[in-house]
Amino acid sequence: MNSEAVSALIAKSPSLKAAKPKLEAMEPGVYVIHRSWGFGKITKYDEAAQRLIIDFAGKKGHPMDPAFCISTMEVLPEKHLLVRKENDPKTIETLVAENPAQLVVEALQGYPNHAATAIEIEIMLAQVVGEEKFKKWWAQAKKAVAKDPRIAVPAKKTECYVLRETPVSAEDEILEQFTSTRSARRRIQLAEQLMTSTGARDGKADLSGVLKGIADAVRESNQLDAAERLYGAAVRDDLAKALGQEPNFEPSQAAIIANVRDLPAIAEKIPVQFQARFLELINEAHPIEARDVFFTLLKTSQGKFTTECINFLVEHGHAEELAATLKRWQTEQNLRAPVLLWIVKNRHSKKFAKLLNDLITPRLLSAIFFAIDYEALQASSARRIPLADILSEDTDLISDLLSTADPETARDLANTLMLNQGFEELTKKSLLARFIKIFPKIQSLVAADSEGKDEQLLVSRASYDRKREEYDLIVAKKIPENSKAIAAAREHGDLRENSEFKMAKQDQTVLMAQKAQLERDLARARVTDFKDASTDQVGVGTVVAVRSALTGTETTYTLLGAWDGDPDKHIISYKTAFGAALLGKRPGDHVRVKTGSAEEDYTVLSITRYVDLAG
Repeated sequence: MNSEAVSALIAKSPSLKAAKPKLEAMEPGVYVIHRSWGFGKITKYDEAAQRLIIDFAGKKGHPMDPAFCISTMEVLPEKHLLVRKENDPKTIETLVAENPAQLVVEALQGYPNHAATAIEIEIMLAQVVGEEKFKKWWAQAKKAVAKDPRIAVPAKKTECYVLRETPVSAEDEILEQFTSTRSARRRIQLAEQLMTSTGARDGKADLSGVLKGIADAVRESNQLDAAERLYGAAVRDDLAKALGQEPNFEPSQAAIIANVRDLPAIAEKIPVQFQARFLELINEAHPIEARDVFFTLLKTSQGKFTTECINFLVEHGHAEELAATLKRWQTEQNLRAPVLLWIVKNRHSKKFAKLLNDLITPRLLSAIFFAIDYEALQASSARRIPLADILSEDTDLISDLLSTADPETARDLANTLMLNQGFEELTKKSLLARFIKIFPKIQSLVAADSEGKDEQLLVSRASYDRKREEYDLIVAKKIPENSKAIAAAREHGDLRENSEFKMAKQDQTVLMAQKAQLERDLARARVTDFKDASTDQVGVGTVVAVRSALTGTETTYTLLGAWDGDPDKHIISYKTAFGAALLGKRPGDHVRVKTGSAEEDYTVLSITRYVDLAG
């Protein structure tokens, strides 16, 4: 914006005077980050409308009030990574692929004091790398970043990555942190990091001190639960072996898992990388009871531990018992969501297809629906339900499960789906279409259900796309950002006194209500091009000329879809009071419309079709 345009804005709103430098920086050609719309580029300033015109991803030529942008948008410097990605993409692509640590260094150089929280860094890098690739890329990149002596890596997401003035080796930094912390948990983490970074080959005197510190923590700390103590003991023993010492410490790993009744609670909390080793320890410590223990752990397992339990059972000769047990659990309705998820994911694998063949039946689909419904009812937030996701994403799953179903069973399952709390309405429609493809008569069930729901909404393609865009923005951007805000606020301490957390949760309530309403609206929407409109009577897609009985004024109104209203252009929705009153009227008919406490009469003069005039 030039100085004249800025002066005009300030003259209109004197409170903007303090923001003059920021307004002047909003020039055509500069790149920006908006709190809601994300990364964009200012293309021009419309002086007549006093609006910045900004190109955002998927939203070109978006007009925005500069006064509003002061608090919601940041102008990015030329050296910012997102700007360089636009202006020098090859260099950024090379850094992403070959030198992620340098990428983080250059990212930090763009922040005040060369420091940024982990959350800030991850949000920006996700935009540089690409949301779809970021998670996998960052998992590898963090290892390189942790080893770079120029970067201080935070322990928590709310703490900062810092670009050091003087580089420090990763090993020295870990040793310093180990010495300075009193937390047993942190010492276990640091000892593991130290072994990974050094291989425990050098600096044995320092590592001997670490070994003593971690041995004392495992033996004496009252901060650790059984799972943390067991994992700490494993790290302790590995470090002792690396230093050429016998791991004769108390408590031993075997002693920590001596009581079989403690094992399910331990299994819930052990780190993923320790799960396979945990099962080996059980096998060694409880050779007689091991098989029964593994099945007990499998029944309540979650995530990767489900896979580890099953692999362990198969590799130790219990495949037939596993197949029989899974079938019995299915009959008893004791198959939990993680095991169900593993079954459907592995039903075609070479290793497990034969073992699972007898389970792929309509009864399994019933168990899946029950598990999804149960999880949805238990959830306190809009968290993902993996079992529901795979049912939607795996296009062959429903047909596989219904391959032996009779029409009555399929109809019962379709009805169960329609009542399920774990699916959005749009997803239900998609899944029901798969039922109908196999059993066409189920269509009557869908039709009967539609009769009992809210009436359909006639909408234009443009208004539907706008509504869908609004829904996608909430689901893909605003809700994930809110989840990050809640996670960040939770790190600040006591939730009862945490205003940031309360505000973030309030925002979550509003977003979820908006999402639910949009889902209902989109589910009811029927897109029309208005070509079916007739000139015989007023309908959706007609242009109506009317005369006011009160003033004698003649006005032409265009009656369009439920979301197409634009009073300035005399376009009205058929769902408004005036639009609804006009529906079905013919030339010469009288219309009475109540506005507030007053009523006004109109006479219909003529009817034409919108598409004829628009074309």
